[in-house]
Amino acid sequence: MSHEKKAIKATYFSIIGNTCLAVIKGLAGFFGNSYALIADAIESTTDIFASFLVLFGIKYSNKPADKNHPYGHGRAEPLITFLVVGFLITSATIIAYESIINIRTPHDLPKSWTLFVLGAIIIWKEYSFRLVMKRSLETNSSSLKADAWHHRSDAVTSIAAFIGISIALILGNGYESADDWAALFASGFILYNSYLIFRPALGEIMDEHLNDDLIAEIRKVSYQVDGIIDTEKCLIRKAGMKYHVDLHAIVDANISVKEGHELAHNLKDVLRSKIPELGHVLIHVEPHKYS
Repeated sequence: MSHEKKAIKATYFSIIGNTCLAVIKGLAGFFGNSYALIADAIESTTDIFASFLVLFGIKYSNKPADKNHPYGHGRAEPLITFLVVGFLITSATIIAYESIINIRTPHDLPKSWTLFVLGAIIIWKEYSFRLVMKRSLETNSSSLKADAWHHRSDAVTSIAAFIGISIALILGNGYESADDWAALFASGFILYNSYLIFRPALGEIMDEHLNDDLIAEIRKVSYQVDGIIDTEKCLIRKAGMKYHVDLHAIVDANISVKEGHELAHNLKDVLRSKIPELGHVLIHVEPHKYS
């Protein structure tokens, strides 16, 4: 299965899962008298729209190169990630605001059965995080990684809700707001996760140097190609699920221009064959300096 198909399949998994959970949390929060669960439902609802954005970003970023986009459309993916972060910040702000309102407003204790609902949700969201994160690492997708962190954020907000409801039920009257304090804490965690998602996407847009392991692998493969004596500069920039490479390869200074050209093409073909996540590979031939 291609990287694109894996990423799209994982995104559909997120959309279906978040839709079901938003309904379950909303109903459980309303009938169970728990704003923490309602806050959870709000986040899951924003997650649905965020996952649709991720789906659009993955499909668009994998469009082939054209005249106006010779390096492809991969940079659309981190831009989509920024929008996903915007959804997270918006949901955190709404949750925080409503939590503060509810803390000041007297209300009844949550229902004890909501804890069973939350327990099942926590297990499911942690499983979802691990599955989607695995796919994001397999496909090198920054927006899919953001989607994975949505699941982890959801799991943590559910844990906070579980703790808040437990405190309210154990300590009884006078501690009804523990549930709302839990939702407020969860909003802070969502904001923190927003930064963790935003930072790598910003690095991708700015061509930040973050690929030492890939550079080492490129050099290792290059040394296996006959005629390549050494490598010099190796610059990498990520765009979507692909890595574009500028590599300086050192060859025998006495070979012809034609032979050097053929070596460069051979090296490019070998690199793209051995390392499938590479996109454009530009080889600059340097003459070997004999001492």
